Amino acid sequence: MGMAPIALAIGAAFLVSAFFLHRASRLPERRNRKAAPLPDTSQTRLAQSVRRQALCHPRLSGVYLLEDGIDAFAARLLLIQSAERRLDVQYYIWHGDRTGTLLLEALRQAADRGVRVRLLLDDNGISGLDAVLAALDRHPNVEIRLFNPFPIRFPKALGFLLDFRRLNRRMHNKSLTVDGAVTIVGGRNIGDEYFDAGDDALFVDVDVLAVGPIVADVERDFERYWDSQSVYPADQILHPLGRPRLQKLITRASIVERDPSARRYVQRVETLPLVSDLLEGTLEFEWAVVSMISDEPAKGLGRASRRSHLLTRLEESMGPVTRELGLVSGYFVPGSRGARYFADLAASGVSITVLTNGYAAADVSLVHAGYAPYRHRLVAAGVRLLEMRPQSGSRTLADGPSKKGSRIGVASRLRGTGTGSFAALRAGATTLHAKTFTVDRERLFVGSFNLDPRSFRLNTELGFVIESPALASRLAEALDTQAPQNAYEVLLGPDGKLIWKTRQGSADTVLTREPGMNVFDRLLIALASRLPISGLL
Repeated sequence: MGMAPIALAIGAAFLVSAFFLHRASRLPERRNRKAAPLPDTSQTRLAQSVRRQALCHPRLSGVYLLEDGIDAFAARLLLIQSAERRLDVQYYIWHGDRTGTLLLEALRQAADRGVRVRLLLDDNGISGLDAVLAALDRHPNVEIRLFNPFPIRFPKALGFLLDFRRLNRRMHNKSLTVDGAVTIVGGRNIGDEYFDAGDDALFVDVDVLAVGPIVADVERDFERYWDSQSVYPADQILHPLGRPRLQKLITRASIVERDPSARRYVQRVETLPLVSDLLEGTLEFEWAVVSMISDEPAKGLGRASRRSHLLTRLEESMGPVTRELGLVSGYFVPGSRGARYFADLAASGVSITVLTNGYAAADVSLVHAGYAPYRHRLVAAGVRLLEMRPQSGSRTLADGPSKKGSRIGVASRLRGTGTGSFAALRAGATTLHAKTFTVDRERLFVGSFNLDPRSFRLNTELGFVIESPALASRLAEALDTQAPQNAYEVLLGPDGKLIWKTRQGSADTVLTREPGMNVFDRLLIALASRLPISGLL
């Protein structure tokens, strides 16, 4: 057989494969389900309790910071277990690990009680969960929808080759709302590393539990995403499965609960009094004016105007910076425009502190290539730049309860000790994942928005602007006093080159080479920083 027939056969096979891949990569015609009326939640215990408390704080919302990972998981689990009528849940990543399995099982149990469960997930973040989600979606009280879904289920990454422009845009929003009365919004996804339940990485993050008028804003935002053009019913995307898979979820949850280390974690959660305090009206909220800001869902299709982007609305909501700006961002990629903005702001006399991940602490090493080139300019302009270093002695499941006692979060510590706020910035973490900042010690932002081009231009985001000098001042104070104890401060040495200073014990240590990097790392980051990829980081 000659080479020409072989080449023709290979070419034909390639064309046939390309044809079928193209067909497989096409989304089905989006089916609009007739929406069932939402159940009335006004008489649920949570709604009645919140109403009584809100009467004393007209037009204000109550906020309660969730910093500790176990506390953040407990808040979600206990609130799901307390739901009576409705659960609306929206997340970017949902892992099928210990905490992810326990929360899925809690949602199923809520549905068994008659609670209407709506679960909106970004399809890029549910690896390995197709079977479980397909089975859960068959429950009569559960409806699951997927944002920007991948028609090709395995390998999903193949979809990026065939429809990169759409699939590169993700729903990064994170919210959980219970009975229309209580919501949790912040930076955490669902997975062990976000809830101090993993055996390896521990992500430091901040969420806000909120009640009052702001909850209705979150609910309205959920509705517009739920019905947006980027969202498909799960049963149009996932392969149909029967009840045996749902039973597998129940079995998996029981195995997780029987695991010795996981059992200690669950027992710790069960001792926390969050929901009982909330129902009894003794949970110590900070009452403030709170604004919700989010991207238009159309951003997921590249159809939202710059005017509607969260960044634009965030600048308007936070107002001008006159004295002080404190930024906490695990992924800090300012770009030339952002670096110029911060440099000019510092030159005008504004005190600026930025806390981000050092190279050794980052979970996505490539992000460092988008950040490192701007450090010299920022530091030279007077920006205080702190790079978190990975901490030794991080607490895992096996260590059991923390020493902070049974009260969760920081609200109970707002009364004046001045020593306990923003525990997320203290030791014990391996990676910074929080997205929060403060302006002039008066206003605070907490949400999913990273200071990087992906959050600016591609992903949809969600967050709260909280007008609370008490909370804003405590973040600023934590950046001044607590964060430097667990970070390298980037400075200019006598020769004008960058140096890294950190305090270990009672002495300062100064490094002239970037900590946590070997020769190969330096070469890789130097090469990546010259590639035109900053817009994707």
